[in-house]
Amino acid sequence: MRLSVESMLFFYKRKSFLPAGRRIDRKGQEKMEIREIIDLIKRTKPLVDNRERAGHIKVKGPADYVTQVDTDIQRFLAEELGRRFPDIQFLGEEEGLHEMSGDIYWILDPIDGTTNLIHDFQHSVVSLGLYEKGEITLGVVYDPFREDVYYAKKGEGSFLNGEPIHVSDAGTLRETIIAIGTSPYDRELAEENFQRIKRVFDKSQDIRRTGSAALDLAYVACGRTGGFFEPRLSPWDFAAGMLLVTEAGGQVTDFAGGPLDLLKRGSVVATNGRVHGELLREAAGK
Repeated sequence: MRLSVESMLFFYKRKSFLPAGRRIDRKGQEKMEIREIIDLIKRTKPLVDNRERAGHIKVKGPADYVTQVDTDIQRFLAEELGRRFPDIQFLGEEEGLHEMSGDIYWILDPIDGTTNLIHDFQHSVVSLGLYEKGEITLGVVYDPFREDVYYAKKGEGSFLNGEPIHVSDAGTLRETIIAIGTSPYDRELAEENFQRIKRVFDKSQDIRRTGSAALDLAYVACGRTGGFFEPRLSPWDFAAGMLLVTEAGGQVTDFAGGPLDLLKRGSVVATNGRVHGELLREAAGK
C-alpha cells in the first residue's frame, strides 16, 4: 500500500511517564528488549485474522487500499509503543504529517501487502523498524500466517524465529531466483518496469512476486531468494527489511548503487551481495 511520505507520515509522541532506564538512546539502546517488541507485534495476529474488518476498504488510487485492519494495527502499535517508549516518535503509513523533531522514530507498515489481505492471499506482514540518526538499528517483520518472525538489531545479525539466518551463496543470477515488485501504484512505470523484469527473468533461474516488499526482503535475508528489486518504495516498505538483509550478510542500495534515503520514497535493490552488480546491470541498466 502506498501513500506519499510527505502527506502520510504522522508524528506520535507522548510525555514521558516511564523510568529513565526504559528510554532508548544511542548510548543505552541495549536496554531495549527485542523480545518485548516481538511479543507486542505478535499480538496483532487476531487483528490480521479478522476477515470482516479486512472487508472494510478505503480506495486511495489504482491498487492502493487501506482496510480497517491496517488502521486497527497502526492504532494498537502506536498506543502500545508510545506507552512503553514515550520518547520515541512514530512514523506510520495511515495518518498525515505533523511537524517532526528529534532523530529517533519507529517506522511502521501495519500491513505490507494490503491487496493480498483483501483477497485472503496470505502473504501480508507487519513491518516495524527503528530509525536512529540516519540509520535503521532494529527491524522486525512478522508473518502472521506462518507465525514467522524475522528480526535484526544492528551489529547483532539477523534471525528467523530465534535461529540465525544468512543470505544465499549464489554467485550469479543463473544460480538463484529473484523477487520482483511491479510498482502497482505507479502504473506509468509499467512498460519500463516489465522490460527490466524480463531482463532479470532471462538471466536468472526464475522470478517470484509475493506482493509484499517487506516479505521479499526477509526472503533475501534468509537465502530463499538471491535478490529483490522494486522502484518507488516508501520507507515503511523497506526500513525493517533492509536491516534484515544487511545483518544477514547482504547488500541494499538504490538503483544507482548508492545508499537509500530512509525518509523518502526510492527504488530498492537488495541481494546477497555476490549478485548485486549483476542485478543492478539488468534491473537498473547499470
